[in-house]
Amino acid sequence: MKGLVSLFIGLFGTFAFSWLGLTLIPNFQIGHLDPQADEEGTDIYPMPQSGTAERGRRVYVANGCFYCHSEQLRPDYIASDLDRKRDVDPHPKWGERRSAPRDYIFARPVLLGKARMGPDLANIGKAAPMEEESPAPATGGSPAASPAQAPSASPAPSSAAASPAPPNAPSAAAKTAANPSPAAPASSPAPETKPGEPRPYSAAWHHRHLYSPRDVNRDSDMPAYRFLYEKRPVAGEHSADALQLTGSDAPAPGWEIVPSYDANCLVAYLMSLDQSHPLKEVKSGAPALGGSPTASPAAAKGTK
Repeated sequence: MKGLVSLFIGLFGTFAFSWLGLTLIPNFQIGHLDPQADEEGTDIYPMPQSGTAERGRRVYVANGCFYCHSEQLRPDYIASDLDRKRDVDPHPKWGERRSAPRDYIFARPVLLGKARMGPDLANIGKAAPMEEESPAPATGGSPAASPAQAPSASPAPSSAAASPAPPNAPSAAAKTAANPSPAAPASSPAPETKPGEPRPYSAAWHHRHLYSPRDVNRDSDMPAYRFLYEKRPVAGEHSADALQLTGSDAPAPGWEIVPSYDANCLVAYLMSLDQSHPLKEVKSGAPALGGSPTASPAAAKGTK
């Protein structure tokens, strides 16, 4: 009898200390995290999702997407998540930093994932084309020009430009043609797509991928979610959100495929996934996922 009491106390102590170390202490450490904000309180991360994205999250869960896709980037000393790239041009990386508990403070439940039959989606929204992330008003100039480049169209005249050149001096254009500067590389063109195909990771691309995954990637194991889309006759002109399908997936003449409300919500959720914001508790080689691609490894180490 005395031995049974000692055994019971030992078993109870083992479970009690395990529960204390695995449940109670971590809850005290990270169970009450708040969003990170700068001194002015303007840059706040993370933020609660909008109603459309939140409904899309429920559609994502209801269709079991979390069984094949994770939303968690493991640190580089455990796995090679940060070095992986997606299977569609322009091949964006999965991320520049590991996931942290603060990334999930508004997620109920947290969709870390069950397996990885497909790529991780923690930063799939960051991979969207730039014009879909921050649309700018249309102008007559190039759509790829950044605001920082706009003032260069009418620079202030310098003293050298104001003074007349000697009669026999070659023009600046002639000098440039004769001695092109290697320090001014041409801007990299946007990734090319076939005519009629959407830009990778744009909203139209996500809809096409959901409707016909193997039309985007022939080796995809993803099932087609065609029940989220509606086939209907064209009334006058095609709908603005009608899918641009080709081959056997294209509807018959006079018909179109349009996304349902749940399909639009699901795409809104996917495009809201972005863990690229730098966190003070996580060491990162870049300030954000969309940082300069020309940063050297030495410079990246210096920011850790």
